[in-house]
Amino acid sequence: MESDDLAASATRERPAPTSASRPHAQPANGRLDWRELLQWLQADGLIDAATERYGWERCAHASAKLHALQRVAQAGLKRQGDGRGLDLDTLTEWLARRADLPYLRVDPLKVEISKIGDLMSIRYAERHRILPVAASSEEVTVATCEPFDRSWIAEMERMLRRPIRLMVASPADISRYTVEFFNLARSVRHAQRSGNAAGVSQFEQLVELGRSGKALDANDAGVVQVVDWLWQYAFEQRASDIHIEPRRDLGAIRFRIDGVLHTVYQVPSSVMAAMTSRIKLLGRMDVVEKRRPQDGRIKTRRPSGDEVELRLATLPTAFGEKLVMRIFDPDVTVRDMAALGFPTHEAREWQRLTGLPNGILLVTGPTGSGKTTTLYSTLKRLATDEVNVCTVEDPIEMIEPAFNQMQVQPGIELSFAEGLRALMRQDPDIIMVGEIRDRETAEMAVQAALTGHLVLSTLHTNDAPSSVTRLIELGVPPYLASATLLGVLAQRLVRTLCPHCKQPDDAFDQDVFRQAVAPWKPSMQVRPYKPVGCVECRNTGYLGRVGLYELLVCSESLRGLVAHNPDLGPLRAQALKDGMRPLRLSGAIKVAEGVTTLEEVLRATPDPQA
Repeated sequence: MESDDLAASATRERPAPTSASRPHAQPANGRLDWRELLQWLQADGLIDAATERYGWERCAHASAKLHALQRVAQAGLKRQGDGRGLDLDTLTEWLARRADLPYLRVDPLKVEISKIGDLMSIRYAERHRILPVAASSEEVTVATCEPFDRSWIAEMERMLRRPIRLMVASPADISRYTVEFFNLARSVRHAQRSGNAAGVSQFEQLVELGRSGKALDANDAGVVQVVDWLWQYAFEQRASDIHIEPRRDLGAIRFRIDGVLHTVYQVPSSVMAAMTSRIKLLGRMDVVEKRRPQDGRIKTRRPSGDEVELRLATLPTAFGEKLVMRIFDPDVTVRDMAALGFPTHEAREWQRLTGLPNGILLVTGPTGSGKTTTLYSTLKRLATDEVNVCTVEDPIEMIEPAFNQMQVQPGIELSFAEGLRALMRQDPDIIMVGEIRDRETAEMAVQAALTGHLVLSTLHTNDAPSSVTRLIELGVPPYLASATLLGVLAQRLVRTLCPHCKQPDDAFDQDVFRQAVAPWKPSMQVRPYKPVGCVECRNTGYLGRVGLYELLVCSESLRGLVAHNPDLGPLRAQALKDGMRPLRLSGAIKVAEGVTTLEEVLRATPDPQA
């Protein structure tokens, strides 16, 4: 048993102090003690004497292995005055103020993990309960949960030849990320030592002529550990895509979070090539073939045990294969319209349209605008035991047992049109075509709708009215488009303001808002908020995304225009007259509700008057 444990056990039964007790300025030996923390909390007015005595009773029976802050946090104390709980983060932030040091909530996305292993060993970090989080030529930033224990600073400054900047972090964060970061850095170094991969493309070989060596094994223990960490880390950070991008010297690993890419880690090109091979192997792709794009998929699990599916896509680049993994959460297929961000009116109309027995429904928007989520959620709701739902996709986004899904195979001339033609002989009720790209597919979709099937598909257009003219441009006769098209749903995704840090925007320009939504005049009260930035949202001010929707319903008046005057201007004017709410106006409502910002809406939506 260590001396700290002996001291703790020897004094555990010491009676609780009276209100006359006064805290010391700092612990005698530099290490925090839960008894002193309780005294400091009372001295600072956060708790009263009764709460302090209650804290003594709870902390005295807690595990001696816990950090002093964790023992106090587990006591479940309430702050004097507002009655809010004193959790670990609140206590850590209070301690940082008392120690006159900055408070840090460790953000793994902003830690240069590759540099950590070069600053100190994991044993040294664990012994002093510290974690290096940033390093530059001027200083090294170190997080600690023992702000008064500074016996190691002089030694580290001599070794690193740079001053130490100290910050206070939660002992839970220190403990967790010390193991995670150092193990990851060690795995990368281990993989690097296993071999020095040769140039990964002809261009790279020309640039580094004469470079050769033994290629890394995709099953190397270090490579396996790095790949496993990468997936779990992406799940924790709510990433929708993982990008593995080879560069000349160091490859970049980036996550797309809330629609924005963040660089997470940089690894040597040899390690990146082995990681790509490992992932391709798990995705049942051709590991040897690196000259042409490939697609694959992997099923894995979150730390909680939930199953997650990854869709893989490779692309040959100048310095090797670029790999993108799109993360699909199976929970998206069970979300209702409200959870997807549908306003009440649009949700009701969309459900009515999808309940019709035949016709064509289109979902339009750019890549990454949530079309797949909308379609799968809709099909999941429609796929009952009484109907046959069939899809033809390229590629199959998510495997769903409730559907009959078919993959397009260009190599054997199985296109969307051929797949749709085959599905017509499978007695379907509802058909989903991944995308209408050409005249043949468009004509087959129209024929399917005319023969009594409900067809759902996607188009790439800027707004809902443009999809009508796009169908006609693909070769669908206007009278057939008029007869079969039920409606078009255009959508975008915008980032939502972080609920933890957003603040009312007193400088909000009402004139700019009115100009942005002209000629409409929203009757609701505008309550604008602005992004601020905090630890929860990684200082971006935004957390999560919400959909904006523009639903065009083909009325009798609109059908007449489609059949006889299918010009975009009259079509848009009639759709607006019929009650279509443009994307810009849908976004304005979200701004008025304080969900997002006007800047986000203007960035994501087209100008309805253009």
